[in-house]
Amino acid sequence: MAQTSEAQGQAATGKWLRLTSYLLSALPAAALLLSAIMKLTRNPQLVEGAPHLGWPVEVLVALGFVELGCTVIYLIPRTAILGAVLLTGYMGGAIATHVRIGEPFLAQLLLGVLIWLALWLREPRLKALLPLR
Repeated sequence: MAQTSEAQGQAATGKWLRLTSYLLSALPAAALLLSAIMKLTRNPQLVEGAPHLGWPVEVLVALGFVELGCTVIYLIPRTAILGAVLLTGYMGGAIATHVRIGEPFLAQLLLGVLIWLALWLREPRLKALLPLR
């Protein structure tokens, strides 16, 4: 009987961890999708701010497609780890852009951390690869 309630407790914990991980995935995914849409639609504020960041306006659409593609790959469960790796590179570029011009980069760093934390919570292979001690 004790084993059954222990197994049920682990299943309930696993269910809550998985739900938490999906909610944590939704936060950076929503931000990245919004950012990609703004680039693809050439949002006037973004077009105005691109030169300040050192990016020509002509590359915004290409950046938007890259951002959208990486985020979609991240949102598909079977390719989520590949998407996280790609988004890590994308966030690294965003951080480098902000560091180069002397602006804060905490938002980009937090997005990257949330991307990996969410995956770590639901992916047992990542827990084995990156154990917390």
